Amino acid sequence: MDAFHRITSGPANRRRSIPVDVGGVRVGGDAPIVVQSMTNTDTADVAATIAQVAALAEAGSELVRITVDRDEAAAAVPKIRDGLAARGIHVPLVGDFHYIGHKLLADHPACAEALAKYRINPGNVGFKAKRDTQFAAIIDTAIRYDKPVRIGVNWGSLDQELLTHLMDENSRAAVPLTAMGVLREAMVVSGIASADRAVELGLPASRILISAKVSDVQELIAVYRDLARRCDYALHLGLTEAGMGSKGIVASSAALGILLQEGIGDTIRISLTPEPGGDRTLEVKVAQELLQTMGFRAFLPVVSACPGCGRTTSTVFQELAKEIQAFIGEELPKWKADYPGVETMKVAVMGCIVNGPGESKHADIGISLPGTGEQPSAPVFIDGEKRMTLRGANIAGEFKTIVAEYVATRYGQHPTAAR
Repeated sequence: MDAFHRITSGPANRRRSIPVDVGGVRVGGDAPIVVQSMTNTDTADVAATIAQVAALAEAGSELVRITVDRDEAAAAVPKIRDGLAARGIHVPLVGDFHYIGHKLLADHPACAEALAKYRINPGNVGFKAKRDTQFAAIIDTAIRYDKPVRIGVNWGSLDQELLTHLMDENSRAAVPLTAMGVLREAMVVSGIASADRAVELGLPASRILISAKVSDVQELIAVYRDLARRCDYALHLGLTEAGMGSKGIVASSAALGILLQEGIGDTIRISLTPEPGGDRTLEVKVAQELLQTMGFRAFLPVVSACPGCGRTTSTVFQELAKEIQAFIGEELPKWKADYPGVETMKVAVMGCIVNGPGESKHADIGISLPGTGEQPSAPVFIDGEKRMTLRGANIAGEFKTIVAEYVATRYGQHPTAAR
């Protein structure tokens, strides 16, 4: 397997699910693991939702889910799609339906047509006698408009009748499961049985994805291992209610990282709680960084920098690392258009002689700055070889020029070099 395939398709042991086309984005099979996100605007507020979807798409979200909870929201969906298209943004929109999805889709055919995918929750798609008919109504709409469906199970809104039934069965078992084991089994059964029912109703398996979200790391790993073993449907991964800040990032990365390494997962979302007025695009950036850190995809050049220690009491290398990161971010849109493969580039900005030269050699291009008491010189390594030494007050400017020249030389004349 070549390097480019390896960084875009996941581990060699990746589970081969049934691929699904979501508005032109291929999910599952051997396709790259897809990053998605969700808005937190009132969907009926067309301008605000367009602005947030645009920000998420520009940050790199390849699918964006929006809440469709009432008539006003459903009526807004085609306006949102058209408003995004007017801005040159064609990210597929996923409608999130609960309780009355069947009615909203029937009453608003323009909404049903505008969405690229429907997400339905088998725990609240309908209750008692209405559950089957309302589920079937949504599936019929999906078939009519040729839309894929995500069966989204969540332990916070699990089908209580199914759970009670499995609890009763478990109580009569010779070796009963724990209560959590029964809950996990209910989630797996709910997802697979709903997907199988959709197939019986006429929706192809290639139009179905499943998710089974919990907020506990170990339980999420366990439930997705069960799902992966027992079905071939494409799987959407996400730790629900992950939390705020570093807690949510660490918990999501721990859970999803293990599953992805085991070859499980076709599309992911990092469900972070933003600070009030915070940046919603953070969840996209974290998802991208997780996939790139694990070597499954490349979204932007990586800048490695040492953490600093007593040998690096100066802040020069920290300032340079920050400046180079900002420089790459500014140049990246143009670079990606002109230099295919530049997103795979690795840059090292190191702080002293201990690990600096070695780390710089491992990068595509690296610089090793002098530590405390070292000679005021900074060797530059390109493709593993020392090429020059920078000195003086303009090291940052000179190194940025060298990076820009490297990009043009490697990825301009040889655009397939990184593949």
